[in-house]
Amino acid sequence: MPNEINLILKSDFVQKIKNGYPLLSREFIEDWSEATEEGSIVNLLDQKKNFVAKGYYGLQNKGQGWILSQQADEVIDTDFFKRKIKAALAYRKDFFADVKTTAFRVFNGEGDGVGGVTVDYFNGYYLFTWYSIGIYELKEMFLEAFKQSVDFKGIYQKKRFDTKGMYLNDNNDFVCGNEAPAPLHVKENGANFAIYLDDGAMVGVFLDQRDVRKTIRDKYAKGKTVLNTFSYTGAFSVFAALGGAKSTTSVDLAKRSLPKTQEQFRINNIDLENQNIIVEDVFLYFKYAVRKKLLFDMVVIDPPSFARSKKRTFSANRDYVKLLKEVIQITNKGGTIIASTNAANFSMMTFRGFIDKAFRDLKIKFQVLESYALPKDFRVAEKFQESNYLKVVFIKKL
Repeated sequence: MPNEINLILKSDFVQKIKNGYPLLSREFIEDWSEATEEGSIVNLLDQKKNFVAKGYYGLQNKGQGWILSQQADEVIDTDFFKRKIKAALAYRKDFFADVKTTAFRVFNGEGDGVGGVTVDYFNGYYLFTWYSIGIYELKEMFLEAFKQSVDFKGIYQKKRFDTKGMYLNDNNDFVCGNEAPAPLHVKENGANFAIYLDDGAMVGVFLDQRDVRKTIRDKYAKGKTVLNTFSYTGAFSVFAALGGAKSTTSVDLAKRSLPKTQEQFRINNIDLENQNIIVEDVFLYFKYAVRKKLLFDMVVIDPPSFARSKKRTFSANRDYVKLLKEVIQITNKGGTIIASTNAANFSMMTFRGFIDKAFRDLKIKFQVLESYALPKDFRVAEKFQESNYLKVVFIKKL
């Protein structure tokens, strides 16, 4: 069993924890000196030593750990995790029943009652991502609970232990069961994706954009010229092409984006003739497009929240307005901009402010058509809306 310690909450934060706030932050605690071992179970007490809640100590970029229960007699063991996992699976029963989608999230950290770990489903295989040494120290109990709760072909894992959430490469992410084929083919709303469970930090598709991709295909793409920037493996381009886009152009700095995007087109039987795939710094491509007077009917911008290349750094909080201005200039009048960010450090209201400022500075009118946050399977804790990081806005340039 894990080590167990008592920590005293500052009086200002007792009610916040009682109300269900799940994150254990440094400023909540009087004295951290007892917390020497990540993975320790933490009993949080008020100033009179009365029990308030229990969780675990584990350092990650969000805080010092997560609350697991408000029951003093609850034991954090395999049975505890099994209850959480079974509830998470029941919440997603409709996803398991959908034959057109075989890739989705089955456990979303604090949204499902255990912060610091996520589990994604890929056509019978499961991928665990651990975000702190603390939760990884509890791994055996969580994993055993999972094995007792689901039938699986194989289990893989990714570790993002340092404070910046970077991937720790062990050269082998396979855990147990049978190894997945490479690529493993999965479906999303009837479309196909080739993914790789044991090929570095990312598998080839971001599951949180599922609803956005479907909307592009079903409502916006037909007959349009589409530019997909920061395109990764071209998922938005694939859905645009499947929706009848006249052409797609995918731009990403990573050299791997070319073969990876070609692969996604091919497994969807999409002719590559009208699909342009460009390996280049997106900001340099914008300058090229302006110089050549290129205009697109639809532009997708989904940059990383922070990125660094040899010539520049990009921070969504600081640079998104400038990025939007570049995009507006190469979008046809009446065209659609799909502005997206996964930056968790500002709200949808702030993001809407970025959009408003970019258009206002250029003296161009716009209309917001619709917006998206995280899909249902990326369950968000009611008392921790900060984790609803995804912000996507469909904008019409007037």
